[in-house]
Amino acid sequence: MQWIIFMLLLFISSVEMLTQNRWKKQASASLLENCTGCVLCSEDNGCITCHHRLFLLIWRDGIRQYGMCVHTCPPGYFGVRGLEVNRCTKCRSPSCESCFSRDFCMKCKDKFYLYKGQCFRQCPPGTAAQPGTLECQETCEPGPWSEWSACTHESRTCGCKWGVETRVREVPEAAREERTACPAVLETRRCRMKKHCPGGEHHAA
Repeated sequence: MQWIIFMLLLFISSVEMLTQNRWKKQASASLLENCTGCVLCSEDNGCITCHHRLFLLIWRDGIRQYGMCVHTCPPGYFGVRGLEVNRCTKCRSPSCESCFSRDFCMKCKDKFYLYKGQCFRQCPPGTAAQPGTLECQETCEPGPWSEWSACTHESRTCGCKWGVETRVREVPEAAREERTACPAVLETRRCRMKKHCPGGEHHAA
């Protein structure tokens, strides 16, 4: 009877040892995978310090924090190089896909439009959405039209029956600096010339 109990205890002990060994192997494999590129690594929290040129990406899962070493930061993050460690820092806006700094977005997520480093679902007043680039472009409001110019033909104000006259309107300086697309700022129309050139020359059109 004692021999049977002894064998049963030995069997249970062997099963427990096999289970522990399998768990240790899985934990070691998981740790090795999570510690790729690490200089220092924690079994519970992953990478703590990365090799030179790699960025440390830290994210949370509930109350736990994990670290991973990456070559490039994922969408929603930007890389900050430091003397001790290079970090992936999260963009402040959740609608930003790529940012230059924490508060300056360079590319917005789908259904958002970029304007001066910020993401908007609808473009602000005075701007128009550009579907091709997903950006808000400032609208241009030129000044009033000038008076029509003198009627000319090939830079001459005489000698022909018909010529062309033009008028223009000024573009605001801010629009010129930002190269904003503006509506037509130059118009031309056909006109009848009234002057004869000296000597009586006058050609019919």
